[in-house]
Amino acid sequence: MTGPARRRASGSAGGGAGGSAGGSAGGGAGGSQGGPETPRRTAPGGAGAENKRRGLESLADLLPQAAREYGLEDQLEQARTAAAWLEVVAERVPAAAGACRLIALDGGTATVEADEPIVAQEIRLRAPELLAALRDRVRRPLRQIRVVARHV
Repeated sequence: MTGPARRRASGSAGGGAGGSAGGSAGGGAGGSQGGPETPRRTAPGGAGAENKRRGLESLADLLPQAAREYGLEDQLEQARTAAAWLEVVAERVPAAAGACRLIALDGGTATVEADEPIVAQEIRLRAPELLAALRDRVRRPLRQIRVVARHV
């Protein structure tokens, strides 16, 4: 086949990327130019984006209210304190970052679990400095850090 007959056959087979200039059945999503399909996108600052943003609240604003309603304030505060602990350790004792974690808050005591005895010892030695830095970041009153070595 040559010429128009060949073009019609390839366009109607459904495997073309848009068919021929004369149009085809099953040749793509209306791609009359024969080019690849491109999805339609809206501009990031378009009118649709502005309407969607109105009335939305930040998750950080909603979470404390939801935690209060469901009685999860203590767990939320513990999660915040655990995240602050990880930041403090990463800043003050980089060698211990990832090798210790806050596992409990009981009264004014923060219990920290260390993966290795040497990490536990370093945290104990630096406890006053770490406690002061942690107090600056959390609302909960903390009196001491208790360190336990993880048993493997």
